[in-house]
Amino acid sequence: MKHTIHYFLLLVICPIISISQPIEELNPPDFIKTITFKSNTTEGQLPVLKLGESLLLEFDALTGNEEDFYYVIEHYNFDWTPSSLVKSEYLKGLDNQRIMDYENSFNTYQIYSHYNLEIPNTQTHALLKSGNYMIFIYDDYGELMFSRKFMVYESLANVGIEIKRSRDVKHISEKQTVDMVISTPSINLNNPTETVKTLIIQNNNINTAITDLKPQYTLGNELIYRYDSQSSFWGGNEYFYFENKDVRAANVGVQFIDLKELYHNYLFTNTSRKNKPYTYNPDINGNFLVTIIDRDEPDIEADYVMVHFSLLHDELIDKDIHVYGNFNAFTNEPMTKMEYNPESKSYESILLLKQGFYNYKYVAVDKETGELDEGLISGNFWETENNYKVLVYYRNLGARYDRLIGFGEASSVNISN
Repeated sequence: MKHTIHYFLLLVICPIISISQPIEELNPPDFIKTITFKSNTTEGQLPVLKLGESLLLEFDALTGNEEDFYYVIEHYNFDWTPSSLVKSEYLKGLDNQRIMDYENSFNTYQIYSHYNLEIPNTQTHALLKSGNYMIFIYDDYGELMFSRKFMVYESLANVGIEIKRSRDVKHISEKQTVDMVISTPSINLNNPTETVKTLIIQNNNINTAITDLKPQYTLGNELIYRYDSQSSFWGGNEYFYFENKDVRAANVGVQFIDLKELYHNYLFTNTSRKNKPYTYNPDINGNFLVTIIDRDEPDIEADYVMVHFSLLHDELIDKDIHVYGNFNAFTNEPMTKMEYNPESKSYESILLLKQGFYNYKYVAVDKETGELDEGLISGNFWETENNYKVLVYYRNLGARYDRLIGFGEASSVNISN
């Protein structure tokens, strides 16, 4: 009852106070870990699924109390302001329902409950419209635990993508440029410079996405985007990685282990790569995968481990250093901040992570402006293999919401001049 009252108050109050404010994701409290999204086409923190495909959200609650959680789904415009659609227009069935599918961990030092939410289900039958969505997870008292964005698209536009070296000579060795050609064989796009919007995402990281580029040229039913700098991303570097699928033995990237209240994994100390030559090192572009050895169900049999990170680097007075990756949706927060140890002359931090294979890197954040610098520690190289997703939105004249009409994906492994 408390949750229901809270939810209806949100419906009444939120449109009044935030009708034009873009919404941001909320990261979970410390006792909720390992949030993963899965669809037929993508796995990670930012699923892009075709209209009609199923979506699976999973997470762990480390309290061991088998708490009740509820989910609410909302539809948003391209710029993440609330759309004018009412729920019955974009959702068939009901939301604000309890997540019924959960299991308790088995034979682990860290007790937790693993929750699975699949959409569609018996209560929420289907998502009816394409576009931007946010899923909100509440506890039994109506308190918002966390929220995550996802996108649903229709296959009405073909999206051709080419990854090029930067045309800006100043950054030709550090940046990658995304060229796009959008064609719509089945529909006519009216006034595309105003009605068509694009979103370019590097490595599933919506925080650094390039948004709302206008087509430079129109050729028949094709929209052509070939910008010199506006569609350029810093190349970055390949991610560091470690694997601890066996907590009882040191594995890839793990120097040694220790058992206290939980297992502790001490990773090899990393160093700055900014001024070193680029070295190809296959990664999964910042993502992570829960894996274990000699067990059958990683969802409930994988344990949680205290992972110790260290970076050999001089102390930076005006910047903070964070451990960065998709394990928390590329968010810089207090738990990812590293502390400088003058004795070892290293930055150090400890994260509680579920067993698996993890990509990570170190990034610098300006203490005053909060500006993120991904390349200060890792460097930026045009050769780096990155994944790019392009989403195409369209709102026809007089329409009430932004349709997501096309989706394309490419890798910079075949980058050209």
